[in-house]
Amino acid sequence: MVPRTIYTSEHEMFRDSVCRFIEREVAPHHAQWEKDGQVSRELWQKAGELGLLCTSIPSEYGGGDGDFRHSAIMTEEFARRLFSGPGFRLHSDIAAFYILHQGTEEQKRKWLPKMATAEAIFALAMTEPGAGSDLQGIRTTAIRDGDHYVVNGSKTFITNGQLADVVILACKTDPREGAKGVSLLLVEANRPGFRRGRNLDKLGMKAQDTSELFFDDVRVPVSNILGEEGRGFRYLMSELPQERLLVAMSSMAGAEGALEVTLDYTKNRKAFGQAIADFQHNRFKLAEMKTEITIGRTFVDRCLELHLDGKLDVETAAMCKYWITELEGRVVDQCLQMHGGYGYMTEYPIARAYADARVRRIFGGANEIMRELIARNL
Repeated sequence: MVPRTIYTSEHEMFRDSVCRFIEREVAPHHAQWEKDGQVSRELWQKAGELGLLCTSIPSEYGGGDGDFRHSAIMTEEFARRLFSGPGFRLHSDIAAFYILHQGTEEQKRKWLPKMATAEAIFALAMTEPGAGSDLQGIRTTAIRDGDHYVVNGSKTFITNGQLADVVILACKTDPREGAKGVSLLLVEANRPGFRRGRNLDKLGMKAQDTSELFFDDVRVPVSNILGEEGRGFRYLMSELPQERLLVAMSSMAGAEGALEVTLDYTKNRKAFGQAIADFQHNRFKLAEMKTEITIGRTFVDRCLELHLDGKLDVETAAMCKYWITELEGRVVDQCLQMHGGYGYMTEYPIARAYADARVRRIFGGANEIMRELIARNL
């Protein structure tokens, strides 16, 4: 075994708390949330009460005052148990960092404490029906009208879309420009003209609400601009390495979790008078997966170290996101195969893992885009 040295004893105590929370508050209810298409708001409130939201945000803004390793632990433990429902990561480790890094002091003090307690749940709205990875091509507009912006447009594939109280909206404040016309705007969900579309019926991640959002002449105060007007695209690009690392960490832990449930299944499932795991072909496949997972884990932990030191660049984050999500795809496919027909039944966790894993090669920037980013530096 290659020992993990990146976490301290304090971090491991936090991990124990996260594991207890998942076993007590998530595991018994996740199947029902998958039927409902979203987790309960009560779960968010319990996570807030226990200090599990915004763990890496400074305490002066109501956060946990931890470092990014606390965020990593939250990501790892949910993914390892193959529970994708709670959209905590998007809220705490992506949206909250936009507020922390780009918000005014007033915005930080207004929103971050509410995010830490789940009084306000956040979504980040970038993707549009006609603009996915090409963020310069977004068409949602926010046109200045006195002391307000008037917002018109639509977004899709928005995590936390049904539950969100506030949306960080990527929009064009100058439609004549490309990247230079993009700004970020805080839009409260109770504003007239804002409406939620359907909760999208997805291949996987059934318990996570993912929605269409519509903006029809929504008037938003100019004070709700996040950072400077016209610099939104730059802000989005600056946060993407952390987002892609989070995706990679989810995939890494998801692969580990898939192998764990498969080892348990193959050691106990009998065929032709012996355990499935005892067949040489299966032993070799399990050995291959264990080896690749160990290699991947070493790479992810090194990227985490770089990120903690402020040295994780765009290229390395792209390599991490691309390779680890592809690894997870190979692992869950092989693990499902080892379950035989039962692997195709959604009552088995490996079926859920197979469906959930597929999107990680798409979101955070499709892997084709990751290859392009890597190729630019060759």
